[in-house]
Amino acid sequence: MHKLLYFRDEKLLRQALTHRSYVNENPEEGEHNERLEFLGDALLTFLSGEYLYRRHPDRGEDELTRRRSALVDEKQLANFGIQVGLNSKMRLGKGAIRDKGLENPNLISSTFEAVIAAYYLDNNSDIEAVRAIVEPLFDSVPENVVVSRSNVDSKNRFQEWVQRNVTPPNPPKYEAVKIGGLSHAPEYLAKVFVNEKEFGQGKGRNKKDAEKAAAEDALAKLKKQGLLLS
Repeated sequence: MHKLLYFRDEKLLRQALTHRSYVNENPEEGEHNERLEFLGDALLTFLSGEYLYRRHPDRGEDELTRRRSALVDEKQLANFGIQVGLNSKMRLGKGAIRDKGLENPNLISSTFEAVIAAYYLDNNSDIEAVRAIVEPLFDSVPENVVVSRSNVDSKNRFQEWVQRNVTPPNPPKYEAVKIGGLSHAPEYLAKVFVNEKEFGQGKGRNKKDAEKAAAEDALAKLKKQGLLLS
């Protein structure tokens, strides 16, 4: 068993592995893992940024931002989750299991974020304990994979366009709301704004995917207007 799954407080690990769909069917289980997912996302964003800052002292902000997005996107976090064995340990509702939730990258990546947060709390909020877990995972990602993904990150491409072409160059703001779907397979709609002007919108199975789709929509509109060459 991977050392990420060794906990002093087994209840904390159980919560991190528990999806909302499981709690809906088993109300006595208490809290699901969405609050932990929020904290885990923040921890992984910081640790991946700090990791890349040390590893690539010659890279600029834009490239480091793209690499960070590639290192902690849904697909890569799901791969990490599978590496540590989370896909077989997630606690899902029967409907989610029937819909192949144990193979769903969205659910695996979200659970990975939640477990990272729970591990942090289980180690008295010691960031070094989490760093010792995640940096070997970051190291396991081939350089060509990171570069390939970072080159096609739509949110970063749109932000770079804004910085070059909009005055004042305030960063894009994303607004995402749940518009439907099931508890284990929700659907979100995101809109992206720059200086209060809407540039695009898109849908996805989670907020991150919806925001990415909104950025892709914005880029497509810019290209159609002749404002983006590639």
